[in-house]
Amino acid sequence: MINKLKALKRRYEELTAALSAPDAMNDQAAWREMVKEHSQLEEIVNAFDEYTAAVQSEADCKAMLEEHLDPEMKEMVHMEMAELAEKQRKLIEDMKIMLLPKDPNDEKNVILEIRAGIGGDEAALFGADLLRMYQRYAERHGYRMEYMNENTTEAGGVKEVVLNIIGKGAYSRLKFESGVHRVQRVPETESQGRIHTSAATVAVMPEAEDVEVEIDPKDLQIDTYRSGGAGGQHVNKTESAIRITHIPTGIVVQCQDERSQHKNKDKAMKVLKSRIYEHLLAQKESAEASARRSMVGSGDRSERIRTYNFPQGRVTDHRINMTLYRLEAFLDGDMDEMIDALILAERTAQLTGEAE
Repeated sequence: MINKLKALKRRYEELTAALSAPDAMNDQAAWREMVKEHSQLEEIVNAFDEYTAAVQSEADCKAMLEEHLDPEMKEMVHMEMAELAEKQRKLIEDMKIMLLPKDPNDEKNVILEIRAGIGGDEAALFGADLLRMYQRYAERHGYRMEYMNENTTEAGGVKEVVLNIIGKGAYSRLKFESGVHRVQRVPETESQGRIHTSAATVAVMPEAEDVEVEIDPKDLQIDTYRSGGAGGQHVNKTESAIRITHIPTGIVVQCQDERSQHKNKDKAMKVLKSRIYEHLLAQKESAEASARRSMVGSGDRSERIRTYNFPQGRVTDHRINMTLYRLEAFLDGDMDEMIDALILAERTAQLTGEAE
């Protein structure tokens, strides 16, 4: 591990020198790549420098103990050595995590889909709750959100919604949300106060870049239709809504959020590329019989990952057996404690795998 860290430090110093060269920005593409790599290495190199300094300080303390010191000074030196040893231990643990393979999609934007599941109108209302939760989470993190497609009910529920969440690291924070989300509560229409259970499915995909997915126009069937919505929302008299079918995979996307057919087509293509990208990754995963990322749980969208229990005011993530008794705040987008725990569990699983 130390040899690997030394090699990373040498590379960091090479990049620092290259970026300081007078002609560094002549090749803009190469310069951007160097800046990106330099930035990625900075955290672990700083930690390694801190570790090296702690090792040197400990060696200095040991040298002092060989001198003629009074008992009080010796005790102080021993205390400092204990602190330095603990600091080194913590830095080594931190650097182990930093050295873990990064998910190449972590820095990407997100295509997030919410679909009402079992439970009829109540499931659609829960879908609307999840939509607001992700809206508030995006706001807290400074992410920008665009609607790609939305199918709502007259009661204010969400049958289906597709969002583009834009911001650095959005996928790294939201990738654990894929799965079935279950809600337990008393619906407003329930006269006898019985608790009902309903569900909604969330799918999170990294937004695919053009270079990652090549689509042959001959493989596409593009249909137009008049957009519509609950209560007359987004209704227009022209065929501005778009439905695109990717014939080889059978993947179908549609977009009717914009009044411009051209804009709807652009948005639909963005969703289509992300779904095809996810489809190709899933095929690769199946062929190699190994997960493309060390997810907590299987990540299967049929898997129930979380329960939102309103009578008890709790939210439970079943993958890590974590329960928080602050449901209202969680649904207001205060999700970081749960997401941080999921990230930690993923890293712990990765470290265990590395050790085997």
